[in-house]
Amino acid sequence: MPTGEPDGLREAAIDWLEMRTDSGREPLTREDLSDFHFAKNETRLIAPVQGIWKPGNYSAALSFRTSYTAPGETPPYEDSTGVDGRFRYKWRGTDPNHPENVGLREALNNHLPLIWFRGVAQSPARYQVIAPVFIVDEEPEQQQFVFVAAEDAQAAFELSGSAHETVARRYLNRMAKVRVHQPVFRSMVLSAYENRCTVCMLAHPSLLDAAHIVPDNAERGVASVVNGLAMCKIHHAAFDWYFLGIRPDYVIEIRHDLLEEVDGPMLKHGLQELHGNSLMTVPKSRRQRPERDLLEHKYERFRNATRNDVA
Repeated sequence: MPTGEPDGLREAAIDWLEMRTDSGREPLTREDLSDFHFAKNETRLIAPVQGIWKPGNYSAALSFRTSYTAPGETPPYEDSTGVDGRFRYKWRGTDPNHPENVGLREALNNHLPLIWFRGVAQSPARYQVIAPVFIVDEEPEQQQFVFVAAEDAQAAFELSGSAHETVARRYLNRMAKVRVHQPVFRSMVLSAYENRCTVCMLAHPSLLDAAHIVPDNAERGVASVVNGLAMCKIHHAAFDWYFLGIRPDYVIEIRHDLLEEVDGPMLKHGLQELHGNSLMTVPKSRRQRPERDLLEHKYERFRNATRNDVA
């Protein structure tokens, strides 16, 4: 443990965030984060302005932050995911010896866990908490650090110089990317829809999903709010399995053969009566609403599935 770092604070912060976010499912505001106390004192977990937070008595950073960028806007820093699937975080400025960059380097050298606050909404700012993460490399030429989710840290350290483990490394990093992006995508979509199902207005987040319009494993399946819809679990499944389609003008269609079925109240009220209705809620910001061409792509798949079933 670096000299001067309060014993147990880092672990206590990560444990508290795990509890406070319901194992990473719920984003937090800065006001939420102010509830954290250590040794009976309020303790800051996130930088007040800058991206990297290193408390005054720490030699290693405790957390770093990626600001939310609305669709169509240019992010202030070019943080990214590399071709190897690992995440990159830019230095503070260009000086490698800036105290905040030194703080991240200390975390790398000591294999210390950090907290990543990933912005998913604004007004107020909300952050998806991903913790712990570990910095596993530095790329001075690009002025950036390389980090991974906790599940892959040991493998990343062990495999970093082993050329014959290329396939294993790519697999592990791809899985890390999926684990990190899924909760971020969910938080961004549910925040945009104000935690309500776009089809039926159900407002219980534990019963809501962030449905991809185009699947995330498809070429066009970007992990962006414009490729997402907040849906309750029933309507999400109906959407994925082409029982329910959404036209580019936000009108709902139900598969024709289902309209003729006679079953219980869920089919009648939960699906059949939706036919011809418009979506009940969409994001207030136009930039967060579903992209028309993605809806067209999905709707055409729905139409093809309907024709095939009828045939």
